[in-house]
Amino acid sequence: MWSTIERKIRQGERLSSAEGVYLLTVAPLLELGALAQEVRARRTDPRRVTYVLDTNPNYTNVCTVHCGFCAFYRPHGGRSADAYTLDVEGVMRRMEEADRVGATTVLLQGGLNPDIPWEFYPTIVRESRRRFPHITPHFFSAPEIRHMAAISGLGVRGVLDALVAAGQTTLPGGGAEVLAKRVRPLVSPRKGGPEAWLEVHREAHRAGMRSTATMMYGHLETDAELIEHLDAIRALQEETGGFTAFVPWSYKRGNTAMDARVPRIAGAVRYLRVLATARLYLDDFDHIQASWFGKGKKTGQVALHFGADDFGGTLFEESVHLATGYLNRTTQPEVEALIREAGFTPAQRDTLYGILRVGEPPAVPADGGEPPRVGAPGLELPAEYPAELEGEEPDRS
Repeated sequence: MWSTIERKIRQGERLSSAEGVYLLTVAPLLELGALAQEVRARRTDPRRVTYVLDTNPNYTNVCTVHCGFCAFYRPHGGRSADAYTLDVEGVMRRMEEADRVGATTVLLQGGLNPDIPWEFYPTIVRESRRRFPHITPHFFSAPEIRHMAAISGLGVRGVLDALVAAGQTTLPGGGAEVLAKRVRPLVSPRKGGPEAWLEVHREAHRAGMRSTATMMYGHLETDAELIEHLDAIRALQEETGGFTAFVPWSYKRGNTAMDARVPRIAGAVRYLRVLATARLYLDDFDHIQASWFGKGKKTGQVALHFGADDFGGTLFEESVHLATGYLNRTTQPEVEALIREAGFTPAQRDTLYGILRVGEPPAVPADGGEPPRVGAPGLELPAEYPAELEGEEPDRS
């Protein structure tokens, strides 16, 4: 089957579901990565890896949905001492903090809290645009949009039109998990089936927004169900062309309700296989995002050789994964150093993948050898580069 897949990819033919499952399971890993890189080089500048300066605050952790994978939420009506809900000025303070660290995108999300009135949502978009016009308000997941539709009576399209009128132009892809009919009720039974997420993004694209497609894997799904997810977003992209990128990450099970049902963690090899499969299977997506955050910085660097062209955001603030006990932090100089170490030129982008600034290229020896590794003699490190990378095991050798 591998030779057939190579031929189809090079001739621009679409892969079948069975071939997608083969890529996720038994395709030779290094050859898979090389073919993914070949396709990546046709769709984006093969010399560059992009990243965005962003932050990911939350306006409330009170939620009525109670997803089995979430350690962040606090039940509505409960007595949790650490439950919180920000008002408009509280959100603006988070925006001010993002502005202070140089973020160009703020990915703001929150729980589904019935005590928050509808007008709060367009107001924080409007105020963000007025006070911080240089920051993109990349606000609200699909479940939040459906929640707004219910409390406002406007319907999904009415909510999206109101947000566009307030100044919103993009929508994050959170809340997808795995878009498979069997899996959704198991991990997030109150969010509806796959079409609940797909409808929001379809209508967002029709309203003039761009959005990202995400996938949280590594829990109760099968390989075939991951391909079902890729089939769904590939079809919607073919219909609307509204997705900017595909962003996968693995389930973090600490402090979550379903951790006992997930005996094995999806590790680095699985991550590389998911990324490379996505690059080959999602033939109508330009950008595939790897991350220094979700699997650690060294795995993120390797992922840049498995079809990914983007290194994600700096995530100056992040609370959802932190609630599971997972911690990883970085700085802009470190992100650029990691990209250069992997052999690429870092390029800072905006939310829509427009290039804002191109960094220094990797230092390539005159003899054409490999670029020097970070820490190699003669390569000056930025002052912010830490002695040990957070979120990874220290070198004991």
